[in-house]
Amino acid sequence: MTGGEAIVRMLKNEGVTTVFGIIDGTYFGMYSQFKKYGIQFITPRHESSAVHMAGSYARLTGKLGVCIASNGPGVANALPGVAVENAEGNRVLLITSARRNPLIYPDRGGTYQCFNQVGVIRPMSKYSESVSLMDRIPEIMKQAFRMCYKGRPGVVHVDVPENYINGKAEFNEADFPVPARYRRTDVLPASKSQIAQAAQMLANAKFPVIHAGSGVVHALAFDELEKVANLLHAPVTTSWGARGALCETNDLSIPLIYIELNDEIRNKADLILTLGSRMGETDRWGMMPHWGNPANQKTIQVDVDDEYLGRNKPVDLAIAADVKLFLHELYDELKKHEVAINVASRKSSFESFIKARNKEREKLDKHLEDMSAPMNTAHVATICKKAFKNDAIAVFDGGNTAIWSMFFYKCTAPGSGISTPKMGMLGAGVGQALGGAVAFPDRQVYCIIGDGAMGFHPQEIETAVRNKLKVVYLVVADKQWGMVKMNQQFALKPIKTLLVKALDETETINADLGEIAWDKLAESMGAHGERVADPQQLQAAIERSLNSGKCAVIHIDVNPVKHMWAPSLMHFKQMHEEPKGE
Repeated sequence: MTGGEAIVRMLKNEGVTTVFGIIDGTYFGMYSQFKKYGIQFITPRHESSAVHMAGSYARLTGKLGVCIASNGPGVANALPGVAVENAEGNRVLLITSARRNPLIYPDRGGTYQCFNQVGVIRPMSKYSESVSLMDRIPEIMKQAFRMCYKGRPGVVHVDVPENYINGKAEFNEADFPVPARYRRTDVLPASKSQIAQAAQMLANAKFPVIHAGSGVVHALAFDELEKVANLLHAPVTTSWGARGALCETNDLSIPLIYIELNDEIRNKADLILTLGSRMGETDRWGMMPHWGNPANQKTIQVDVDDEYLGRNKPVDLAIAADVKLFLHELYDELKKHEVAINVASRKSSFESFIKARNKEREKLDKHLEDMSAPMNTAHVATICKKAFKNDAIAVFDGGNTAIWSMFFYKCTAPGSGISTPKMGMLGAGVGQALGGAVAFPDRQVYCIIGDGAMGFHPQEIETAVRNKLKVVYLVVADKQWGMVKMNQQFALKPIKTLLVKALDETETINADLGEIAWDKLAESMGAHGERVADPQQLQAAIERSLNSGKCAVIHIDVNPVKHMWAPSLMHFKQMHEEPKGE
């Protein structure tokens, strides 16, 4: 068989059913075998999109997302996707072709479509390795699969010379064992003593708080988290990457959009249970004054990667374990302590926080009273929640567009919201929405995206049409780099900005954009197109888009000045400052 078929057979053994990528002769010996092994091959129009598709597919399903890219320019195109999906912690395997073995590693000099692909990808991924001999393909692939399931998820890369992918060799049956023969297939458990200690600490705490990171999402531990939170009557805060880890129809859910409230709750807690979170920058590193004094506030931290245990916030109990299994076993242990849990006291302590959250929500919702056209951006996510089903997959992309969306979106199905909170990558949402539609063809998928972000990958509308992916893209058009323009205005003329809210185009630097009729562009590629400016017309436009039975693009004209003044801008700026302690 070809070396490419050997790779495909190993993918099949790992349960892979879908691969994303663009065709090329350098790995024909691989993708030509996908159909034989029952693997669906989805081809976008840009390799970066393929990586984003694989990333969202992995995040939503808990499976391995697989993508391919061809040597030289194909790999170069994939690099933005590698950086983003690795940073977001999505379990992706990238397989690339390279020029034939005698020409590379090291390059003879001047080799066509050649650069040090492994050397470039290695520092921006979990693992990157090249296949040096054809008969080592099974060995390197096994190591890649081990790395895919070791520790925190991310991007794993295998680089295979084209003469190995397309060339033929004899492989032994022993080269293709079931995964359990070469890697751990059971999730990492906590010890019984750690489970018992954690349960005792949580039962005895006066006001415990659960902080969920994206590890909860990757482990699909939604039901387990809710059961533990309800039993403990413990409020749940999250990192940006774990938005919706607990369904926001649950009163215990405290989304990060209530920034000051999060600080208050985390300071009130005498015990923090941190799940699958590195306690990163937008978590304020777990530091005071945004969290309690570690001398008085105990912390239990659970993470599948022990590199992050106690790294940014001191812990009293560090547990290296899969969070889904941990929560399942913790719940059983907590049931033994249920009578000792003072739920009444915890409810009493939490009441004032519920009132504060409701008050903040009322303040935010005043934006919805503005029915002018072009519309206030607050209406977009709000109307989407009315028009789409509760379990619809929502993708957010852009600067101010993503902020507006986050503040007016309510997660009604756990884990159903996707963005790139770690990297804030413009354009990634286009491919992520497609990956979601491939993962769940029977669920509605929509993407709220800024016009600047949509400009990075608009060609993927044709990918959606060709593959019958019924994604609805809602392009928020303010015709400016809104978030950057706001920063420029304060840097250039702060007093005038505060007084008049917006500067003239001549007073900022290249911050304005020209007109693109996104609905017409979509129609030119065979998609359904709509254009609205009046908030009262948006829901009908969404319904027509859904009824079209194909990919749709809704061009939404929003008020550019109001769009710039997104909610809590000052808080977002402060999030990236070093915490100042007490």
